[in-house]
Amino acid sequence: MNSQPPTWNGQIDTLYARQNDLAAQVMLRDGFAKPLRTVAGFRVDAESDDGADAASIHAKVVLLDADTMEVLEQRETRAPSRMPNNPDLLGFRFLPAMLEALESLSQRPDLAFVAGHGIDHPRRFGVASHFALAANLPSVGISQSTLIGTSRLALHEMRGAFTPLRDGKMQVGWLLRSKVGEAPLVVAPGHRVSLASAPGLVMRYVTRYRLPEPLRFATPT
Repeated sequence: MNSQPPTWNGQIDTLYARQNDLAAQVMLRDGFAKPLRTVAGFRVDAESDDGADAASIHAKVVLLDADTMEVLEQRETRAPSRMPNNPDLLGFRFLPAMLEALESLSQRPDLAFVAGHGIDHPRRFGVASHFALAANLPSVGISQSTLIGTSRLALHEMRGAFTPLRDGKMQVGWLLRSKVGEAPLVVAPGHRVSLASAPGLVMRYVTRYRLPEPLRFATPT
């Protein structure tokens, strides 16, 4: 498959069509190692003084032992931006830095938690799906706000409660109460993870904080 970023030519419709084609390759069934040995958190941000499209892309990855949650490795990479700042196309913009961060690790994780959207995306291909498909890596996208979708059911205040997030008739993820008294996380499969497994995988790595540990360690304080 070819999910690498194309040369930007200003044709957004071409990239939307490309996302549709790649989204058809996303696998929404569990394809991760059992038991998990390592998990990783990936976070990517654009760095610039004025939010310009020519920003540098900064990616951070933290690798953890899947059982003890001990941090095994931390890596950071930077790559020049090749794409414009379009919320629907972040996968194309962020992918080079994310792949470089993954390759900098001494071992591949069994599962990646990505700060960003998975199939909860207008074309079912957010940054968590784009990265995971390119890397052939099981992933879960975790966001702090919705990009698309609504929940028809009220979310219980209990820690670990979750309710479906739907875009029309299609379920695209979950709202997950990871910490009592705080807003829910938006959790969606990226690739090689089923909808049914996604919330449980996230809660397995939630301690007393809102974010699961792999993403918490990868998030600037």
